[in-house]
Amino acid sequence: MLRLLLSRSLAAIGLLFATVMLAGCGINNIPTYENNAKAKWQEVLNQYKRRADLIPNLVESVKGFAEQEKSVLTQVTEARSKATSVQIPADILTNPEAMKKFQEAQNQLGGALRQLMVASERYPDIKSGQNFLQLQNQLEGTENRIGIARRDYIEAIRVYNTEIATIPGRWWRSYMYPTSKEMAGFDIPAEEQKTPKVDFGTKK
Repeated sequence: MLRLLLSRSLAAIGLLFATVMLAGCGINNIPTYENNAKAKWQEVLNQYKRRADLIPNLVESVKGFAEQEKSVLTQVTEARSKATSVQIPADILTNPEAMKKFQEAQNQLGGALRQLMVASERYPDIKSGQNFLQLQNQLEGTENRIGIARRDYIEAIRVYNTEIATIPGRWWRSYMYPTSKEMAGFDIPAEEQKTPKVDFGTKK
């Protein structure tokens, strides 16, 4: 009986030791890094949604544009519609083509918004209006947060992709996480990653 208890105790101790050793070898790194990257991605989506939600009020606040500037409003409205209608497949994080489409739509919207802000400079009454200024400040803040969220996501997938491609992570992937795939990133200029700050011309 004593021998049986001793044997079980040694087995339990051995199992505990093996568990600790495996944890120390990075067996949990892949799911940990993957979940972190997914959380960073959700923050990217949240910030893009916040920008899209600001646009209708922003467009409304610049309805005083002259006729020749109306095309800018049309571009912003159409770009927003395209960006918000892009279907985001469940596998977007591991689907480079879907990620590219999503990014192109968001970049097009960002470019249209910058044109809108440049056009507003020609209308002192509009750009000095309290409602416009408030929306402009909110938009600038959102653009900065988008830059930060994208930078954080890029770093998170770098860590994850490196883990599944190098030893011992590659081994754990083969034996424990065979469905884990490399995640797709953003094609963002290096200077934007270093300084994710946007100024629409209000800072002199």
